[in-house]
Order: sequence, then C-alpha cells, then structure tokens
Amino acid sequence: MRVPLSWLREYVDLPATETGRDVQAKLISAGLEVETVEHLGADLKGPLVVGQVLTIEELEGFKKPIRFCTVDVGRANGTGEPQEIVCGARNFSVGDKVVVVLPGATLPGGFSISARKTYGKVSHGMICSSDELGMGDDGSHGIIVLPPETEVGKDAVELLELVDEVLDIAVTANRGDCLSIRGVARETAIAYGLPLRDPALLDVPGPNAFGYPVKVSDPAGCDRFTARTVTGLSPEARSPIWLQRRLQKVGMRPISLAVDVTNYVMMELGQPLHAYDRHQVQGAIGVRRAQEGEKIVTLDGVERKLHAEDLVITDDRGPIGLAGVMGGADTEIADHDPSEEGAAATTDVIIEAAHFDQVSVARTARRHKLSSEASRRFERGVDPQAAAAAAQRTVDLLVLLAGGTAEAGVTEVVAPGAPHTVTMAADHPDKVAGVTYGRETVVRRLQEVGCDVYGQDELIVTVPSWRPDLTDPNDLAEEVIRLEGYENLPSTLPRPPAGRGLTARQRLHRRIGRALVGAGYVEALNYPFVSEQVFDQLGLEADDPARRVVKLVNPLSDEEPALRTSLLPGLLAALRRNDGRGSHDLALFETGLVFQPRDAARVAANLPVDRRPSPDDIAALNAALPDQPRHVAVVLAGAREQAGWWGKGRPADWADAVEAARTVAREAGAELGIRKGQYGPWHPGRCAELTVTVDGAERVVGHAGELHPRVLKTLGLPARSCAMELDLDVLERVGDTVPQAPSISTFPVATQDVALVVDAYVPAADVEAALREGAGELLESIRLFDVYENAEQLGEGRKSLAYALRFRANDRTLTVDEASAAREAAVALATDRTGAVLRG
Repeated sequence: MRVPLSWLREYVDLPATETGRDVQAKLISAGLEVETVEHLGADLKGPLVVGQVLTIEELEGFKKPIRFCTVDVGRANGTGEPQEIVCGARNFSVGDKVVVVLPGATLPGGFSISARKTYGKVSHGMICSSDELGMGDDGSHGIIVLPPETEVGKDAVELLELVDEVLDIAVTANRGDCLSIRGVARETAIAYGLPLRDPALLDVPGPNAFGYPVKVSDPAGCDRFTARTVTGLSPEARSPIWLQRRLQKVGMRPISLAVDVTNYVMMELGQPLHAYDRHQVQGAIGVRRAQEGEKIVTLDGVERKLHAEDLVITDDRGPIGLAGVMGGADTEIADHDPSEEGAAATTDVIIEAAHFDQVSVARTARRHKLSSEASRRFERGVDPQAAAAAAQRTVDLLVLLAGGTAEAGVTEVVAPGAPHTVTMAADHPDKVAGVTYGRETVVRRLQEVGCDVYGQDELIVTVPSWRPDLTDPNDLAEEVIRLEGYENLPSTLPRPPAGRGLTARQRLHRRIGRALVGAGYVEALNYPFVSEQVFDQLGLEADDPARRVVKLVNPLSDEEPALRTSLLPGLLAALRRNDGRGSHDLALFETGLVFQPRDAARVAANLPVDRRPSPDDIAALNAALPDQPRHVAVVLAGAREQAGWWGKGRPADWADAVEAARTVAREAGAELGIRKGQYGPWHPGRCAELTVTVDGAERVVGHAGELHPRVLKTLGLPARSCAMELDLDVLERVGDTVPQAPSISTFPVATQDVALVVDAYVPAADVEAALREGAGELLESIRLFDVYENAEQLGEGRKSLAYALRFRANDRTLTVDEASAAREAAVALATDRTGAVLRG
C-alpha cells in the first residue's frame, strides 16, 4: 500500500517538521512494515511552468515526425516572449495548455535542461510528458495536456504536486484495514497520540423504497449491498489534476472520471466500489452463486467460464460482474471520445458498495487467476459499516466534479448480524507479554484501536467493524503489546538443561550429509510441494503407493497442491534448472521428509496456547498428521571425474548412484543388499533394488541407477542422468551406529582370483553372494574387478566376471591347499546356483 504523506496529513495533524522517515519509524514501532519512503521530486529543480501552445510548424525530412512549437509561458522566462521548443509528440494542438521545463531546470534522474540545437532548430526547453516528470502512467502516452482553465505561467511543480513523500507499506494478510489511507491514518494518529479526522464520518441518507432494485439471493456471500444512482454526468468532465495525481502516487492509472472517483474512494476508505452504466443494466441487480458453465466477459476483455462457487452480480441477462473481483464488460462505463462518431458516453451510473465474504472472493480470484485491487481488500477484510459512507462519498464527488444529480433513492440490503464481542481477562495481555500493563493501559489501548470495553476484572470487548481479524483474547493482547511497543518487551534467553546435545538421529543425519559432501555432492533443499502430474512424468504405475498424496487445503500454488512422497521431483527440478544455467557437471543430494497419508483420516484439534499441551494432546495431534519418514536422495549428471593432465575423466553412471547408497548405508551401520530391479523412473536394465533385512524379512528401501530416457525427455533432463533414493528411517532402524574396531590378523593373507562365465542376464550380485557363501568363514573379502564380454571367445549372450578373493585365518597361516579348497567350494556353489563356468 502506497501512502502519500500529503494525503495522510489531511486526516492527521502531523507536526510540520515530521518527515516521511519519522512517520516510517513510528509506524514500524506500531507493527506496520513500512518498506521504503520514496521522495518524489527530490532531484527536481525548476523553472517548470504552465504554457499555452501558440503555433506548431511541422518539420520535414526527418525519420520521425518533428514539430517546432512556440509556447506562451507568461513572464516565467523573464522576457514574456514566446518560448521556441522542438517536440516529437503528436497528442497536443494549438491552444492546448502544457507543462514546459525551461533552461536551467533539472528533471528527475539528474537530467539538466539547456538550450540546444536539434533538427536544425534551437530548442529553448522541453514540453513534458508524465514519465519525464516521474509522475507515473497517466494513460495519455504523450505530452501532459492540462485543463483549459489552467493559468499560463503557473508553477507546475505545485500544480502537479510533484514534490511529496510516499510510504510503501507491506500490509500483512490480517490487516486489510491498512489497505486504505483511512486505516493508515488511524494507525498514525494512534502512534502520535493525535486525533483522527475520519473520512468515513459522513451524513448518509437512510434506505428508502425509491432506490434501484437489488435482490441478494446469497446473504452468506454478500451481507450488505448499497446502491446509489447519479444522473446527468457531463460527458466532457475529466478527473481534476489533484485526483489524478493522488491515484498516480498510490500506484493507479487514471482512466475516466467515474472510474477514477470509485478508485479514489476505494484507496481513501478501503471500500471497493463499482460503477455500472445505468442504461446497460437490464432489470434488477442480483447477487447469487453462478451456475456451472455460465460465462462472463470481464473488464479485461477475457471470457471466463464460471464455477458454481463463484459469487456473481447479475441483471436480467445473467452475470454482469464477478463479485468483489472485477466487473463485466457489458455494463462498463463508456468514456467520451471526440474522435469516435456516435460513441455515447455514460451519463447515468449506478454505484455499488457491497461487502462480500472473504473466502468466497479469495477463491474466485485464485480460481480465475484474476487478482485485482478490490479482491486484495475483500480477501483481507473490509469494513462492512463503511459501504454506505463510501457510496455517499462517491456520489458527492460525481456531483461536484461531473455536474451530476444524486437521485433520492437509496438501496441498502443488509443481512441480520451483531457486532463481534470477545471476553478477556483484564490481565491477559500481562500474562502473554510477561509485562504488567494494568487494566487502565489495556482499556486505553483497546479503545484507541476502536473497541468498546466494559467490565473490571473480566473485560467485554466489542471489536470495531474494520478489524475482522480481532477474534479472540490473544488478538486483543497483541494489540495492546504492539501499541505499547514490541521494543519494550523484556528479552529472556531460554535456559536449556545441561548435558543434552544432538540426538542419535540428528547425529546420523549430519554424518550422512558430511559423507555425501565428502563424496562430491552438493546439498539442495527443495520445497515439499508437488503436482500430481509429476507421477506420470516419472512413469509410476497407476496403483503405485507413491501416488497417494496428502493435499493441502490452502496451497501456495494451485499447480502444486500436494505434499511430496519422494525427494526426486524437487531434486530433478534443481538438476534441470542448474543444467539450463550452464552447470552441466552436477551431483546433488537432499535429506528430507516425505508425506504418506494414513489409512484413517483424522482432523487435528486446535490446541490452546495458554498452557502447555498434555501428552495426550500431543499424541492426538501427531495421530492426525500423515506419516513423515525421512528419505535421502541423490541425482547426478555430466562428468563424475574431470579430464586433465592426469588422464581422461569419466561421466557419471549408474554405479555412482549405487555407491552413494552404499555410502549412506555405511554411515548408518546397515548392511545393504543390492540386486537387479525395475521401478518407475529408472532404466530397466540399469536399476538396482536396495534392500535391508528387517525382523528377519527382506525389505526394499530404495532404488538407484540410471533414469529412463523417456523420463529424461519428459522432464528436460541431461542425457544419462542418474538418481538414488533411500528410506533413511528404515536404515536407522536396522543399523548399528556403535563404532566397531577392525579385527586385524597377524597372519598373512592368501589371494585367489577367479573368472566365471555366466549368462549375460545373471546379476553379478547373485554370483558374488554364491561365492561368498561357498567360501565359508575363511573368506575375508571379495571384489569384482573385471567384467568382460566377447561373443567370439565367450559365446553369444555370455559374460565373464572376475573376482579377487582374500582368505585369512585368525589363528594360523593358511596353506595353499586350504585356500584352494575354499576357492573351489566357492566356485562349486556359484556353478550350482547361477550356472557359472570357470573361464579357461
């Protein structure tokens, strides 16, 4: 919310010496986040005056149209003679009043003006556009043309209010009242201890039977609807300069008088309004829910298909507006355009000032991806009591500025309701803040906010209509605390009990992170939100458990409404993003929670904040949450080892992903089984299934390998990208993290190599397992050091696996016969189980 200091001073008598920085400090202390203070016109220096165009000479022979003008600037140039100026704009004519900057002046951005020769003529100054003066967009896309009655020679800096300070406030979702000058002025008045001149305190006529007919069919969606009519608006009437400038300062573009007035009142009072062309409205105005499939063309020219939950404004034809979001094109205010013959300008308007349900407006705006100034205010909370005053203020301005006539009819449809009342102990803010404020301070601060307070030890507080966010005692306590000053709260550091460091689980996660970093991986933390379409992109089966997701009621993005069941979508997106930015050799990892819905859905209870939750409360809360196991995942692409003077590099492949799984398992102290597998996004021939033994049964805890080419193409990933994902909680459960000292034998090792020929489809892991079991307890280690395939030597569909076997006994030196017997036993079992044949 942009708040011009000059506008703010109309409602609060700030000291003349107070600057925007001073007001910023006060508002920040009161709890408003004032991000910046913009100094408009800080580097602007005159003379900048009003001039009248006397003559225009078209200069020929240039690539673009150029005009040589003489302009009357009165005595501002010291001579009274016409000022000669070269200008390329085309939106002004002889006799128009324009803004002229004379030599010696400086425009925003440090642009100095001097007489100079251009296009064969000497230009003594410049005719200015709004952009050149730092005014913002005025819709003209050219030179500023002032009203005919503007006095020649008048100081344009003062006329256009070019010097001002604008506070830019980041309004939080609960403070919709501060999306208006009225709301910020109220906070400023409280911060300075000054009275507020409330612009909503107007004499408003009561409803009568002569107003425009309105029928509200959904009082839950619209609990208040005020309609007023103004007739006889002058088609030539334009928004005055002061009104246009205020709209520009708050970040809005002037459009036409009727629209500008409604926008001005919205920014002033915080009540969104809409003006309908009365001659385009057919029959009574209605408020109802849309029928599924109905359509409307909104003011932005887009045809929108409506949802059954959308709240719409209607006439006899159907929808003419999305309630609280945007009006329809059928009843748009038509502006007078002299260049269009037969174009009838709007002379009679119906003013709508209504109060719509916050949730309904927010969902409609999000559903149609149509955020507007009106929807921003309604979804944060608008003062329902301000609707009638806003309508009256709009009527008054239209009558004053456009020569209209306010009709006597006043329509006001109001659903029954009562002010919201909160009961609170007088010392409740003391308990929340840990500071003794006392009843008198509590009552005074709540009254400053606008509350009516009654009672002694127990206060009965009626909250003001403009603060719908004050719903319980803690909200009221926060108001007292912020107005008394957050900086006055005592700082008390917590005292943790001695002797408690990281838990075993935390130490494990840190060890795993350090181990992966040591292996060359970089940690990437991703948002836990996914779209359900990503499971199709990963190639998961329709009945895959990973497709069962927990959906958020209020997601950050409608495109990602679900919580992740795998770490891979986020990591692969990070891989794609970094590869697209030129980093092609990548190794990323993440440890984080995934979310799995429980079979029986439960609703979490709202726990009280005035006491510590009991163990039963916490247990019930945890029972309502989804299962949240912690996973670890890695993704790789590009070169795993760089080439250099030391030799050739090598690309990352499936074996690196498997080795990452082994690294994690070693840190967890778990024995990881690795075998051929096939699952989801992995390549069927280059995928390892990772298993552990849990309570005597083998359990799959993850997969590793190269991703399927189809997945790479769908997700836009580099060729031959690899990935691994493991269930870290299961590894922690079966692992033994107690350090084991290595057993070092004093006896020599006996090494035996063996090369076995097997069918190409036989996994090396199966052969290794058979060799390990057959060799018995004398086997110290086994390592696969060569894989060889040659159809001419081995036969079609055959491969050779070469293993290095190390034998050692703890109590003696092994003989050659003992080592050979163990080797032969290993080969015999491998032959029996896998059909292996010793390579000759």
